[in-house]
Amino acid sequence: MKYKLLEIDRFYVENNIETPIITKEIIDKWRSSRINDSTGTLHGKYSTWAQLARFMSRNGCECYIPQLPRYTRSMRDGYAPYIFTHEQMENIFACSDNLHLRNNDVRNTLFCVPSILRLLYSTGVRISEALSIRNEDININDRYIHIRKSKNGCERLVPINDELRSVMAQYQLYRDRIPLKNINSPNSLFFIKPDGTACQQQAIYKWFRKILRRCGIPYTGNCQGPRLHDLRHTMAVHALEQMVRNDMDLYVAMPIISACLGHKSLSATGQYVRLAHEMFPELAEQCSQLTSFVYPNI
Repeated sequence: MKYKLLEIDRFYVENNIETPIITKEIIDKWRSSRINDSTGTLHGKYSTWAQLARFMSRNGCECYIPQLPRYTRSMRDGYAPYIFTHEQMENIFACSDNLHLRNNDVRNTLFCVPSILRLLYSTGVRISEALSIRNEDININDRYIHIRKSKNGCERLVPINDELRSVMAQYQLYRDRIPLKNINSPNSLFFIKPDGTACQQQAIYKWFRKILRRCGIPYTGNCQGPRLHDLRHTMAVHALEQMVRNDMDLYVAMPIISACLGHKSLSATGQYVRLAHEMFPELAEQCSQLTSFVYPNI
């Protein structure tokens, strides 16, 4: 509940809503920005909105009480993460590098899309975490990012490899050439549009959809992806694949991936072992632990 209320608070601040009220228009605008939330997550957030609206109404501030979206167990269990292949990831990055604007709109987010996509895949951070990163959170020389605003409310340090370090440094170099006051101050957002304002998740997602089309990757829709969040799932599976191929013990690899993703328990990371087993069945011959984890009764 605490973190859902914090999200609502940030939404009001970011959209300059100063009147203490909840309207249908506000709910609809918030919903349009939550493009990466699962059905279950949205149901929980709508519930928080409704409880807050009832509380405010009881205390003299008449508010619109949103109806909870339909949510069943089958809907919760119906989504399977889309894991991109290595070739698809190469195509996605190449396509993002070759996108162009038809005009010089300084309010467009394309300026930082190539860097953000590489960050999501390389580190597994959530898009909300990526867009909340400030200059003081990035240590390019020591190769890590300090994630402060996470889904679980737990701060963590995320490592940066050499390739991502180069990408982030290049983005920062060009960004700092924009004639804006305080663009490189410690408390300023790292990823910004050319006009200096914050990037929105919805705008990044629209570019991602366009990239998928150009790469010939079919988009199913209806919460079935591929979603921007699937870059996080792909990172976990590809990292696990690489670790197993390098003969790392599975039960050593899992805590590393879990810490990188910000999971509170290893059980949340276990799904990636199954996905890796499905996507790279040849790994089972190299690592018997993989099969015994997926099929514990055999």
